[in-house]
Amino acid sequence: MGNREFKTLLITGGAGFIGSNFIRYITRKYPEYKIINLDKLTYAGNLENLKDIEEKNHNYKFIKGDICDSNLIDEIFKFNNIDATVNFAAESHVDRSIEDPGVFIQTDVYGTYMLLEASKKYNTKTFLQISTDEVYGSIEKGSFTENDPLKPNSPYSASKTGAEMIVRSFYKTYKTPVIISRTSNNFGPYQYPEKLIPLFVTNLIDEKKVPLYGDGKNVRDWIYVEDNCVALDIILHKGKIGDVYNIGAGNEKPNIWITKKILKMLDKPESMIEPVIDRPGHDRRYSVDCAKIKTELGWLPQNNFEQALEKTINWYVNNEDWWRPLKKI
Repeated sequence: MGNREFKTLLITGGAGFIGSNFIRYITRKYPEYKIINLDKLTYAGNLENLKDIEEKNHNYKFIKGDICDSNLIDEIFKFNNIDATVNFAAESHVDRSIEDPGVFIQTDVYGTYMLLEASKKYNTKTFLQISTDEVYGSIEKGSFTENDPLKPNSPYSASKTGAEMIVRSFYKTYKTPVIISRTSNNFGPYQYPEKLIPLFVTNLIDEKKVPLYGDGKNVRDWIYVEDNCVALDIILHKGKIGDVYNIGAGNEKPNIWITKKILKMLDKPESMIEPVIDRPGHDRRYSVDCAKIKTELGWLPQNNFEQALEKTINWYVNNEDWWRPLKKI
């Protein structure tokens, strides 16, 4: 497997949580790369995430726009000589997908198709589709490998599965150079405070109770966002075209464990937990087998889970000016 080189990356959804962390990582590691960040700036997109990058990096450019806008996408590819796309752009909150599935299908499936059409037309080197372990559905024992069937159980995971199928079809039909990553639950700085860890931390800072679904025994594998960014960088540059790679850190924890750990780190009593009715179709356990990326590409997570969790909690404690306006939306 060779090491691909790029001049200009289009990073969609780059003002979001993982996208903005990835841009930070890439601009630091490859200062010569030109980075085009295309983001619609929906509620979860926040230019404050990259304010310092925009001020200091002359190779970084932000464009406000929708990946479903075919004219805009064509214009970006035509005039910026894009040679790789990393597609983070997606609606991603399961609860919101239950309330309004149509928005997810439009952005996650049709938007991905628009980007693929442009990638095909302008013969780009690589299209990296950022997907999720949720496409596999729930598993009681063992771990999903990249060859297991996809059985999504929420409108969100179904829309991400649909996007993957479009990506796969472009590879098989048109030989578009695509790669797919399926990542477990990310956590870290700049995560919108609707997701479990930032929601619970910010609630507790304000002495508000934390809403825990069901019995709290739903299990997720947690990965610190920087470890995920390193994995995506390796996949983008060295991953096999047409392949899929699972990314997980082996930190499988029940939600109740995470909740109690946050309470302890913030010195709050367990009486701050407020059990709420479980959401519809709530998957019990996610688990991905990451042997492929480790053996083929040599990636390993570097961050200790509890240390990374403490670092994340401290970031929210010290950056109230970032998250307070978002909690009012």
